[in-house]
Amino acid sequence: MTNAELAILGLVAEAPRHGYEIEQLIEQRGMRNWTEVAFSSIYFILGKLEQRGWISSQSQPAAGRGPSRRVYTIQPDGQAAWHQATLAALSGPGQPNSSFLLGLAGLPGIQPEEAVDALREYRKGILKHRDEVQEAWRQAESLPFFLQGMFEYSSNLIDTELEWLDRYIPRLASQIS
Repeated sequence: MTNAELAILGLVAEAPRHGYEIEQLIEQRGMRNWTEVAFSSIYFILGKLEQRGWISSQSQPAAGRGPSRRVYTIQPDGQAAWHQATLAALSGPGQPNSSFLLGLAGLPGIQPEEAVDALREYRKGILKHRDEVQEAWRQAESLPFFLQGMFEYSSNLIDTELEWLDRYIPRLASQIS
């Protein structure tokens, strides 16, 4: 199960939902800070989950004017798959940023000056990401405890990465003759 599938299945496991409501929750909870779920892929993923028999949908008339909406409900097989995937995600360490690690592995093939410049750009991006996560965290103060934990975890990872960069960049820069 992909992270995007797990995220969407988890939202449907909480309560029956329609696609736009799922999008609103993804935005409200700042989920795009930690998983890649594009608005355009929500209905595609819902379709895949429905094909697997993990969720079912039913058309419900919209409140007031407007078209009817498909409301998705988790099914017993979906609940079991979500439960198993959630426990697996909690019990196993996550994969680090593999593209960044591949970049580090390629350091011998580029000039140290280029690498230092690239890492400084990466650090700027991390600082921007930290600000976005912290702002989303401030806006999410009223969210449930488990969501607060996700923001706290993300913020701590970012701080640790910045600390590492602040040690590593000067060491790499010292390689420049």
